[in-house]
Amino acid sequence: MQIEKLELENGEEIAIYGARMVAMSVYHAIRALYPQCRVIAFLVTSRVGNRAEIDGIPVMELKDFSKKQVKILLAVQDNYHREIGAELEKRGMLHYIPINAKLEAALMERYYQEVEELPFLHSLKKGTEKADLAVYVSKFHGDKPLKEQWEPATWMHPIQAGAALTESSVAQLKDNQGENISRKNGNYSELTSTYWIGKHGTAEYLGLYHYRRMLDITEEDLYRLRENKVDAVLSYPAIYYPNIWTHHEYYLKEGDWAAMVQALQEQAPEYARDLPELFYGKFFLNHNMLVAQKKVFREYCDWLFPILERTEELSEPRGWERADRYIGYLGENLTTLYFLYNQRNLNLVYTGRRMRI
Repeated sequence: MQIEKLELENGEEIAIYGARMVAMSVYHAIRALYPQCRVIAFLVTSRVGNRAEIDGIPVMELKDFSKKQVKILLAVQDNYHREIGAELEKRGMLHYIPINAKLEAALMERYYQEVEELPFLHSLKKGTEKADLAVYVSKFHGDKPLKEQWEPATWMHPIQAGAALTESSVAQLKDNQGENISRKNGNYSELTSTYWIGKHGTAEYLGLYHYRRMLDITEEDLYRLRENKVDAVLSYPAIYYPNIWTHHEYYLKEGDWAAMVQALQEQAPEYARDLPELFYGKFFLNHNMLVAQKKVFREYCDWLFPILERTEELSEPRGWERADRYIGYLGENLTTLYFLYNQRNLNLVYTGRRMRI
């Protein structure tokens, strides 16, 4: 089932399948945009690792939910939709809508424009000059193949992350060429590509995508960047409940978080002072994806990587003694902190996120 726009009727009851990032974002958007609808449950396969309730609404295992006529929104990653849909149909629950990446983006774009009033890239005035943009699409030799083929824009350039760790080649451009931290990919994930871009990228605007995730930036948008003096384009934030402090609970050890905080206090104390207040908000920038003016991109990298390097030294075990992607997760938190802190002096605009399966 593929639909282009979510339409809900006043007064109808809804269940949301999922209880993490996608589900939280969809829930907040529905609550604001469809106030006459009522979310009665969050459904999960297992309660293990999930909360008992969210915002006073119960989190229930599917096997305990019996309302077959309730509309169910599948608010999990796209690759789980077919399996969950089959299970719902087996239980006679036929009124479900898969919230795929495109539908989620449309819903969140409406939410952030109408409710949060964040500046929207697509709505900016078009100029007559096309910005020089180079977005590097991070690929890894162990990535699962995409089920659908797509034609990248001419300004998208595949780059192999962690190229120093394998003899396999999945992109002509590799993150171990020139000054690099390619060997740290086991902990840094796509951030080894970010490091390379910051050192070697030369275009007016630089960016990082993932091989299956990208920002919704079109050819027309290239005429908006320079005209509007855009400093950075970010994805619409994900929403966490009750706030973004909870994000690291699922992915990080407390000792690693403490190491990052100490590194932040040493390297950027002004950011460390604002960390608690900023992280009591609900908006989080996932996936370390962005497009920014070259100067802004490099300043971000020059701030980020010394903190991560110091975090490796303070971690137990230390960064070079492990390979569990923890630095990549900490990077998401620091990226969020950096742009939340600097929204007062940078011209930030937002766009949706696209995902390919």
